[in-house]
Amino acid sequence: MAKTFNKIRAKYAIFGVLFYSFCLAANFSVILFLFVLLGDVFLQGYATLDFHFLTSYPSRFPDKAGVLASIVGTFYMMLLTALISVPLGIGAAIYLEEYTRDTRFIRFVKLNIQNLAGVPSIIYGILGLTLFVRFMELGRSLIAASLTMAFLILPIVTIASQEALRAVPHSFRLAGYGLGLTRWQVIRHQVLPMVASGMSTGVILALSRAIGESAPLVMVGALTYVAFLPSGIMDSFSVLSIQIYNWSSFPQKEFHALAASAIIVLLFMLFILNIIAIGLRIYFQNKVRGINR
Repeated sequence: MAKTFNKIRAKYAIFGVLFYSFCLAANFSVILFLFVLLGDVFLQGYATLDFHFLTSYPSRFPDKAGVLASIVGTFYMMLLTALISVPLGIGAAIYLEEYTRDTRFIRFVKLNIQNLAGVPSIIYGILGLTLFVRFMELGRSLIAASLTMAFLILPIVTIASQEALRAVPHSFRLAGYGLGLTRWQVIRHQVLPMVASGMSTGVILALSRAIGESAPLVMVGALTYVAFLPSGIMDSFSVLSIQIYNWSSFPQKEFHALAASAIIVLLFMLFILNIIAIGLRIYFQNKVRGINR
């Protein structure tokens, strides 16, 4: 009996080593592929990445082309997207987790929100084109694109906020009710400070996804050549992902170098967003530690 047990144990030990080796090799393969990809982008783009490139408008001449309109358009679009999606996403999560009962209809709603998070982005582009551009007659404007991108990340913001709210023990809420607080006072003063770290991280990661999406914006009608800065929400616009897509489709190698430079700028913006997420997480974690002391 002991001999058979030792054989089974040795067999599972071998399988464990093989599985560990496979996971390690998969991790190194992904990291190696990422470094090769980033290295190729930096080698192609660092030569054309200068002050003139950052402060110039697009041009049909590679030596005169820049990404100023795309950077400003990306900033405006992400700001509007955040203003629309964050209150709606967090509000929906608070309502579903704190105010509703666990009925069949609520479970159906939660299931559909999870399914919406996995819908391909091009479907949201078709929705934005039909609903905002044509039906609401917003045209190919900045607000139409921002509403479309807000719809794209809304399920992600809601799910991340729901998971953060579920992580708070129910006894924490009962303690507030025991002190005579109302439901909103418990949520406002006890629950939200505890989950602010998880919510803010989820929101910024969702915005990081939106900043790199191009398929919905192609459908909504982001322009590839914009020689002005948008002055209102109904103006036409361009974003970095569309500019990269446009330059990559040109046959000239000079435009491919410009596309690589624009990718570096986009990666830098993503890096800044992730730094903000980490900073917010540390800030709220320190705040929660201060409350628990």
